[in-house]
Amino acid sequence: MDIGPYLLLASLEGAVTAAVLALTAVGLSLVFGVMRVVNVAHGEFFMLGAVLAWWMSSQIAGHAALGFAVALVVVPLLVGGLAALADMTILKRISYDPERTIVATIGILYIIQQVTLMTYGPDARPVEPPFNTRLAIPWIEFVEGRPALYWPWGLSTTTYKLGVIAAAALVLIGVWALMARSKIGLIMRATQLDRDMALAFGIPVERVYALVFGLGAALAALAAVLIVPIQQAHYLMGGDPLLLSFIVVIIGGLGSLPGTVLAAILIGLSDGIISVFFSPTLAKILATLLVALVLVFRPQGLFGVRRA
Repeated sequence: MDIGPYLLLASLEGAVTAAVLALTAVGLSLVFGVMRVVNVAHGEFFMLGAVLAWWMSSQIAGHAALGFAVALVVVPLLVGGLAALADMTILKRISYDPERTIVATIGILYIIQQVTLMTYGPDARPVEPPFNTRLAIPWIEFVEGRPALYWPWGLSTTTYKLGVIAAAALVLIGVWALMARSKIGLIMRATQLDRDMALAFGIPVERVYALVFGLGAALAALAAVLIVPIQQAHYLMGGDPLLLSFIVVIIGGLGSLPGTVLAAILIGLSDGIISVFFSPTLAKILATLLVALVLVFRPQGLFGVRRA
């Protein structure tokens, strides 16, 4: 049996995981990098995005593409606005103290989860993808020393999965452009480097923090909207994205966006390949061991900078 086609299929599944994970982890890394806040509720913003995507698409029954398009635009704005409100009403009042912030975001986690359970219920619900044509994937074999294309049975993917990868790549490029090429990105980086100096120059740091916290949650919600037609929306789905995002951020380097994206690709592809050939549990164990090795030999992460 030729293992190549199955490895390609597993890599494609891992690429979808990596794309969604990169969006989620970049949101978490952005919040920590600018605010120095560990947002334990990040996974629940992801879950809320998936549940709201199901609710909005169900309101426009019979028009899957229209319902999904509305959810894709509106849901990240709603979740981002809710996160910004939580920042202004809770985190701001505790002065972004690291220890109290962790406790506060744990409280936000349980509030979002339990309110979702009471209103949405415990059932998992699917969202119909806007397009989902299945595409056969060719493979190359050598016949009498000459390469020839053939289509192995079962080697296929869908146009929607390829669309998720493309959409995530475009959004990540947009985030990079925002941080590196825009005025608001310059303000965020100035706030990240020296909060007191930013205040001295008249930068409204608390507004910047609210914007960053909302943007991080909006990216997680966007990732959830993209993945929910492949998975199903349920009120407990925030745990794995939170864990994997922390793993990615630690490996890539706290606050490093390039490191976060690279680590997300590494973890996503390895998770997809190991899950297909072995088991998802083994993939999580290996990812956790990788975090332990990084913490021992390079505590600042692959792209992180050691602080004096």
